[in-house]
Amino acid sequence: MNKSSAILLILVLIIIGAAYYLVTSIQQSANGAINSAVAPFQQSNAALQTQVADLLHPTPTIIPDPVTIIKDIQALARLETIQYTVEKVITAEIGQGNFGFLFGDKLLFVAHGFVIAGIDMEKIQPGDMQMVNGVLNVRLPPAEVFIATLDNEKSYVYNRETGLLTQGDQNLESTARQAAEGEIKKAAVEDGILNLAQQNAETFLSKFFGALGFPNPVFIH
Repeated sequence: MNKSSAILLILVLIIIGAAYYLVTSIQQSANGAINSAVAPFQQSNAALQTQVADLLHPTPTIIPDPVTIIKDIQALARLETIQYTVEKVITAEIGQGNFGFLFGDKLLFVAHGFVIAGIDMEKIQPGDMQMVNGVLNVRLPPAEVFIATLDNEKSYVYNRETGLLTQGDQNLESTARQAAEGEIKKAAVEDGILNLAQQNAETFLSKFFGALGFPNPVFIH
């Protein structure tokens, strides 16, 4: 290869390199321009999707009234001496006749609740406490149930069967819950919660009066 051919080859290579660099620069500039142009649309689309999601699944807004009205204040002197935790299964049903498979509604409700009992000390009057031969005699009011309620976080509908032509009674679960509260209280009373509440109250008050200088008080029912 002579000198002229070599120079010509070098020039051709320089031209090809310059052309490649120019084409690459143009493509990169074009891609950048396209991305810049598309980016606002992508952002708008994402914002639109967020707005649609908010419309379909709105987050509730809670706005409490700034005015609070306290209806009643009552002083309590209750001595709570025992608590029962009770589980009860309740069956609630409606329309279980000959056409129950069409219009019936039946559910099994598993109720978890608690019952608290004790003595209402406010019912003790001055005349209910007397010293007899150096011994304090105390007439206690009978034990009573203060609270019998459900634990809503643990209570649930285990099973529900509805007829072919009904969507179910909306009040049936509420009815089952009300019945469950009554049954929980009834079960605790039948198990002797009031007797235990009375015994625990006497044990506690014996220590209390003993600390005040009246050992071994006698409790009268």
